[in-house]
Amino acid sequence: MSSSLFSLRAAALALGVLGAAITPSVASAAAPMVKTQAPGFYRVMLGAFEVTALSDGTVDLPVDTLLHGPAGTVAARLAAAHLKSPVESSVIGFLVNTGDKLVLIDTGAGALFGPTLGKLGASLRAAGYQPEQVDEVLLTHAHPDHVGGLMGPAGVAFANATVRLDEADAQYWLSAAKLDAAPAQAKGFFQGAMASLNPYAEAGRLKPFAAGSELLPGIRAIAARGHSAGHTVYAVESQGQRMLLIGDLIHVGAVQLEDPRVTIAFDSDEPAAAATRRTVFARAAKENLLIGAAHLPFPGLGHLRQAGSSYRWLPVDYTTQLK
Repeated sequence: MSSSLFSLRAAALALGVLGAAITPSVASAAAPMVKTQAPGFYRVMLGAFEVTALSDGTVDLPVDTLLHGPAGTVAARLAAAHLKSPVESSVIGFLVNTGDKLVLIDTGAGALFGPTLGKLGASLRAAGYQPEQVDEVLLTHAHPDHVGGLMGPAGVAFANATVRLDEADAQYWLSAAKLDAAPAQAKGFFQGAMASLNPYAEAGRLKPFAAGSELLPGIRAIAARGHSAGHTVYAVESQGQRMLLIGDLIHVGAVQLEDPRVTIAFDSDEPAAAATRRTVFARAAKENLLIGAAHLPFPGLGHLRQAGSSYRWLPVDYTTQLK
């Protein structure tokens, strides 16, 4: 063996030994975990309309005590879905760009519901829009996780928007007499609604509507009573494609899709809420309507398929091609 070849082999061996000595310390220097999700928005097209689901965050709900149904139903359905209470529930708003108007349906909780919520404004910006671009805010109802985002740290969050709400909900939640008469545990709902809505009312930009009104071309309000006095579903249609934005008709899909009779303590009239859910779900399944649900797992977009007295949730496929 030549001296030069021997020297090369010796050098290679030395480098290998050195590499073995230093490799473990390099490999063990793992990157720190990030533990955050991607920006909370997801888009689909509905005819000529662009619909963007906006995440406000999630909140843990003690659904074992909040949900009301036949004995054993809640626990059994949660277990079958590999869930347990508390269930992490999404809070979602939906932004509809009609080409003429930018319309936001529900605003999230703002500062009214704890630190894990209040992210809708950030999601809207991440989606490429600014709050001042919103022309209309349509509220499904005036519970805090739907109206709280109307206000920001510096005041009104949507400086150029008109806020629309069913007149029955406006009359109920903005009533000082009803606030005074409410039990202590319910007063916060009234106070949150008043703090969120009154600044817009004082500026002349709160416009209650009658049930069944067409609010904008392609967007109609449909009465969906039970969850609240004026709970509203919004029907959106463009170029023959249709969707329903259903607000709080459902909170826990694993339970209430299997048994739509199950209600929640937040319902002001539980029998009416259950009846409305069955009616709207049957229509949505029969007509193959796209659904936007405020509390199903983000992005809360999908279709319903009826299976006897139950329903199956068919979430939209992920797409990067908006046509």
